[in-house]
Amino acid sequence: MTNGNAPRIQTEVQVMFFDTDCAAVVHNIAYLRFIETARTLLAERLGMKLTEMAETQRYPVVVRTEIDYRRAAKLGDRLRIDGWLDRLERVRFWCVFQIRRLGDDALIADCRQTLAIIQLPEAKLLRLPEEWERFRAPEAADVGR
Repeated sequence: MTNGNAPRIQTEVQVMFFDTDCAAVVHNIAYLRFIETARTLLAERLGMKLTEMAETQRYPVVVRTEIDYRRAAKLGDRLRIDGWLDRLERVRFWCVFQIRRLGDDALIADCRQTLAIIQLPEAKLLRLPEEWERFRAPEAADVGR
């Protein structure tokens, strides 16, 4: 588990034509693109800047995505994506994302992703960085080790 000092991000998007189907409703792949943007911003807060990832060839990879679509977003909606580090283990970590419509704060989608860090080109699974220990909740320090 993580503590209250775990990084959080918030970003906003406006639903564009290319995000929607012929009924002007956001299609499911667009939500994943919104989450991808939020996850990239969260990775930067965790110390994994894009240029450094490219230089070191160490990347966070998505192992699992769970998403619940609660309401439909539509063309022109402004959406807020909140994301945070939820849980840490030795080699895996979980991030949570919520997509809400600005204005009425309606929950559009909930998402939880499991990730790991790999070293390319070998695709070698790496332990999470030691500096991430500061995000671990004190009572959970021995869980998952």
